[in-house]
Amino acid sequence: MTSLFDRLVGAWELVSYRLIAQDQSVTYPLGKDASGFILYTPDGYMSAQLMGAGRAVYASGHPHAGTTAEMSAAAGGYIAYSGPFLVDETTQTLKHTMAVSLFPNWVGDTQVRISKLEGESLTLSTSGPVSNRGFAATPIVEWRRARRNH
Repeated sequence: MTSLFDRLVGAWELVSYRLIAQDQSVTYPLGKDASGFILYTPDGYMSAQLMGAGRAVYASGHPHAGTTAEMSAAAGGYIAYSGPFLVDETTQTLKHTMAVSLFPNWVGDTQVRISKLEGESLTLSTSGPVSNRGFAATPIVEWRRARRNH
């Protein structure tokens, strides 16, 4: 049987990012129509980029010259981090180490992801609720293998 590591390698496109609260209510922090990719490389690195649809453009047209309000809104609708990853084949868990992150609190952090990989579908979650905007919820992120780009 092929290892989880080998089956992960490649690009995955976001299907859904949702939070399941302890009362089982569901919220979509970036909206139901969020988009994104997660990439796993053969040399053990990963990158995740998720964004909400319809984010406003900067009036200046320059990535470093947005107003404070424009930059705040843009960051509020985006999740980005990259770094090394490790796979525990026995438990089917991943460890994402955030070498870089849009959210500065994650830089240097390592987070465990529970994985479920079936065919072309990958679901990542945490082992339980995490604090999010004042309430506890479990993030569930669903991906599908991206089509080859050539």
